[in-house]
Amino acid sequence: MAIISNATTIADAGAFSVSLGSMVHIKTLTASSSSTLSFVHGSSSVVLDSTFPIYKFEFISMHAATDEALFEMNMSIDAGSNYNVAKTTTYFRSQHGESGGGGEVAYDTGQDAAQATGFIRLCGELGTVNDENMSGEMFLYNPSSTTFVKHFMCRANMNASGDACFNIFSAGYGNTTSDVDAIRFKMSSGNIDAGKIKLYGIKDS
Repeated sequence: MAIISNATTIADAGAFSVSLGSMVHIKTLTASSSSTLSFVHGSSSVVLDSTFPIYKFEFISMHAATDEALFEMNMSIDAGSNYNVAKTTTYFRSQHGESGGGGEVAYDTGQDAAQATGFIRLCGELGTVNDENMSGEMFLYNPSSTTFVKHFMCRANMNASGDACFNIFSAGYGNTTSDVDAIRFKMSSGNIDAGKIKLYGIKDS
């Protein structure tokens, strides 16, 4: 089927067939007062290996059970026995208040990391009221490589801290040439009260 305008074909279904299904849903985890949400290759139908060169995690309405908790991530190279890969990251944010004030773009040196083996922050402080939560996405590149470090990029949007919108960009790399085969997400304190994380694999073009 083609779309034709004034005798000119402007779109052809055949032209799109190559990209159909290029992003494959792998697994959805749903939080319910959960201490952690973990994606471990080979466990519970999770794929996190050389099958895909890029993996995408989608965060949907992540809500904290404890006030001022931070949503965090870490990597494992031993199927989740330890989450302690050294990571170096950057972190900056834009914000704007519901009142129209407080607009700014800033680098936040208190949220970045330098060869940190602990969990690293993907967003700012979340509240426990229902109009405070976070949604976003994180890309992980070539986690099964045994040659290169593991790059990731995250973008999150949250509403918190006195009725304001925060758009947050964090990125970095896991400084390991070992195969990263598990990713864990958690709050810096307390449980993940609610929310979903979806994992997708993105095929080669």
